[in-house]
Amino acid sequence: MGDQKENRPVRPECGDEEELCNKVAKNMDLNGGVKTKCRFDGQDDTLITSIRSCTSDFSDPVYKEIAISNGWVNRMNKDELRAKLVEYKLDTRGVKDVLRKRLKNYYKKQKLTHLLTKDSNVDTYYDYICVIDFEATCEEANKPDYVHEIIEFPIALINTKTLEIEATFQCYVKPEIKAQLSEFCIRLTGITQDIVDKAETFPNVLQSVVDWMREKELGTKYKYTLLTDGSWDMSKFLNMQCRLSNIKYPRFAKKWINIRKCYGNFYKVPRTQTKLTIMLEKLGMTYDGRLHCGLDDSMNIARVAIRMLNDGCELRVNERIHSGELMNVSSSLPFEGAPTPQYPHFKN
Repeated sequence: MGDQKENRPVRPECGDEEELCNKVAKNMDLNGGVKTKCRFDGQDDTLITSIRSCTSDFSDPVYKEIAISNGWVNRMNKDELRAKLVEYKLDTRGVKDVLRKRLKNYYKKQKLTHLLTKDSNVDTYYDYICVIDFEATCEEANKPDYVHEIIEFPIALINTKTLEIEATFQCYVKPEIKAQLSEFCIRLTGITQDIVDKAETFPNVLQSVVDWMREKELGTKYKYTLLTDGSWDMSKFLNMQCRLSNIKYPRFAKKWINIRKCYGNFYKVPRTQTKLTIMLEKLGMTYDGRLHCGLDDSMNIARVAIRMLNDGCELRVNERIHSGELMNVSSSLPFEGAPTPQYPHFKN
């Protein structure tokens, strides 16, 4: 429900990447020592973040090389960027800023390989990312106190090793407060009254979700996290639905990746350019399927996430819900997988 969701402002947490690398270079003495440390934000300089646990400073001369490479890439025009990407067999789709970021991260990854492999036992990322994009009841002019009920629960499962959508899950949900869908909701989502009338209620669907995730060994054999297109799926739709269904908010969904924030920070674009269709366009892709079909939206969000991973972005948990309130999560925290999915207890 992209058009129905809140697009929260992207708050820049540090300056331009080239400026940061230049700070590193300037802070190094001729012997490779560091005079002062420069903090890198995990969303804006992701490969630097990867080695925080492997090195205590930025004294390695490789950072001077990275700064020089960044300056060189900045001077390239779009044709030169594409030619260099072809040379390295990288994707050439996207606007100039995307191409520039892709090439920089390729050089950075090559130069930092020896640092990244110094401690091969450090587990620094997720094995799987569950992309979720709910569809919920709505009207053409929702009042501020409108009660949204989830009517579709989809998941697209990204394997971060193969960078592919490995599996999908989809269940429709029967609304109980307002059992009759509005004509606007039907037109927007493509979900008909007959579909929801035949569907299970939310508690039963959530049990199916938990069973499916446990079958995939998420939280046991594999480290995983959730990813959404904005803040509303978890902080509003799931939060509200759990209250309506009189069940506690599930622990496995208390933290997630808001891809809009990651995209804005990584490619350094304003929040107005983080709508799903715009993200796809800027990355050189088009929407595949039907807009506002929850599963199709989830699949397309997953495509954006995969492209960002290919471009060198570490998609980090950046939001959580605590006591019913939406909160930010620091990008400097270590990667932590979501707990094993369990069905939440009913409230007393």
